[in-house]
Amino acid sequence: MGQPKDNPSAKANSEPKQLPTSPPPPRPPVSLIKPSEKKKNKPTKVVRAFRSVVRSFPIWTPAVCKFPGLPGSLPESNRISSGTRITGTLFGYRKGRVSFSMQENPKCLPTLVVELAMQTNTLQKEMSSGMVRIALECEKRSEKDKVKLLDEPVWSMYCNGKKSGYGIKRDATDEDLNVMELLKAVSMGAGVLPGNSEVEGPDGELAYMRAHFERVVGSKDSETLYMLSPGGDNSPELSLFFVRV
Repeated sequence: MGQPKDNPSAKANSEPKQLPTSPPPPRPPVSLIKPSEKKKNKPTKVVRAFRSVVRSFPIWTPAVCKFPGLPGSLPESNRISSGTRITGTLFGYRKGRVSFSMQENPKCLPTLVVELAMQTNTLQKEMSSGMVRIALECEKRSEKDKVKLLDEPVWSMYCNGKKSGYGIKRDATDEDLNVMELLKAVSMGAGVLPGNSEVEGPDGELAYMRAHFERVVGSKDSETLYMLSPGGDNSPELSLFFVRV
């Protein structure tokens, strides 16, 4: 008797069928607008002279300062408001690096996106344990090579005094813009968004926290962002320091 021949159709039926994967949901079109270009009035000679005198005063660290060793990082109720209010968003996949976006308001395109040297879940733990200070430092350039402070490409990052790596400034990616678009109606708050990246896939959750920040420009080599608490307590829970040293 001859050997039975294989039945191709039966063999194909015995193999498990792979279900087609559904494509990720389409991203909404970006409707964010460009930030306004506000012309800064040049200070008069009297104002410049007054500033030079004030800068010559010694810096005192009051007893109520919650950030010892960082002059000027006082609670909102104990310092004079001298900055502008901006919208800041911390976002990232739970096991990925967290990014910080700065906008003039939630409806505008980001003016700054920095990828921080910290995982999102690590920052969440730090935030739950108390005050968080993030310092981003870079070296001073020569006058001919000098750029605006927030245009520096690489920063040494310190979280609560401990070095954690390097922060990287980047142009806003399509995914960054998608996050800002989804949060356009949110002025402050925290939560999760559905993932939509090639790395995490459509099932990965992207955590975010958005708040108002007071932006205080100390000099060409120093800027600080103080997060303003949405509750009755006005003391910042998170501060970001951009410094050339």
